[in-house]
Amino acid sequence: MQYSVNEKGYYGNFGGAYIPEMLYPNVEELQQKYLQIIYEPSFQAEFQQLLEDYVGRPTPLFYAKRLSEKYQTNIYLKREDLCHTGAHKINNTIGQILLAKRLGKTRIIAETGAGQHGVATATVCALMGYECIVYMGAVDIERQKPNVERMRMLGAEVRPAVSGSQTLKDATNEAIRDWINNPADTHYIIGSVVGPHPYPDMVARFQSVISEEIQEQLLEKTGHSNPNYVIACVGGGSNAAGAFYHYLDQLDVKLIAVEAAGKGVNSGFSAATTYLGKPGIIHGSKTLLMQTEDGQIVEPHSISAGLDYPGIGPIHAHLFDSGRGEFFSITDEEAFKAAMMLSRTEGIIPALETAHAIAVLENISFKKDDVVVINLSGRGDKDLMTYITRKEEFMSK
Repeated sequence: MQYSVNEKGYYGNFGGAYIPEMLYPNVEELQQKYLQIIYEPSFQAEFQQLLEDYVGRPTPLFYAKRLSEKYQTNIYLKREDLCHTGAHKINNTIGQILLAKRLGKTRIIAETGAGQHGVATATVCALMGYECIVYMGAVDIERQKPNVERMRMLGAEVRPAVSGSQTLKDATNEAIRDWINNPADTHYIIGSVVGPHPYPDMVARFQSVISEEIQEQLLEKTGHSNPNYVIACVGGGSNAAGAFYHYLDQLDVKLIAVEAAGKGVNSGFSAATTYLGKPGIIHGSKTLLMQTEDGQIVEPHSISAGLDYPGIGPIHAHLFDSGRGEFFSITDEEAFKAAMMLSRTEGIIPALETAHAIAVLENISFKKDDVVVINLSGRGDKDLMTYITRKEEFMSK
């Protein structure tokens, strides 16, 4: 499987573990034990039971009739927005809390941008009785207030990151700093396919339940387990990694990843990493990264907090570099219009992150008999204030 991680933690030229010496024992322990632990029968039994009874899996694969008519093709929506907590993030946090328990850790830290990973982490910590600290950029705390209050209600402490752009990158920096200071008792639940090996592979494995279900559901609905296209938004890229996972080596399936162009790819306010980035190291792995000539990180911008990140997971950097994945960038305005369109066409209000994946339908010419699966990674409750403030502007155009 040429698109899977190798024994050294690399996807092609990207990946690895570039970590401070203080974190070496923690990361090495994970590298040596994660596969053995997560494929133990007792682990899998507990994981699958919680996915079914607590998360609400399998999530439906919904044939979007009006959307299909609009784009003259066959569009299915994988309804991750119907997971407990409202997004795909819970698939991974369930897996990692069970891993932390088996490693004997007693304290959990996490980073969050849109707040969905923070909520999912706070949720599983409440379920298992763990102390939970979530780092979140001060800007994101303001624009994602409902999720902040949900985390606090679940018993988590939300700590603001006030450096840099005060968004996801800075929250991740603070979480790593905490982990360095508390290596013995703390497990860091990373929310995306980023960070040092084994995190990108581990998170992708936990999220692979998405594509596993898509295969089974498509076979039942269409007689074929492979669609023509799988589409997902990409920031760090955990929902895309999960939706792509079982199709990586199925070369007849086109993998479409959608990044945030912000105010425009070349506007200076963007998060389109594959267009603007070059190889570099961020948060413990080598990947594509938006940076200046002298290696300083360029601050990203997106209307969606979950895509507001200057890098991309190494698995996606490899998919881009190898040509296996096709990458598009969608502006804030295009994403907003797509959210309004989906709401009024199918009665589903998507997260702003997911809206980027919906918007790319305007950029691809589908055949009438194509089968297109879009990973509907999250629901739009958390973005309601942004939708309200932008709605009048949209309606006036």
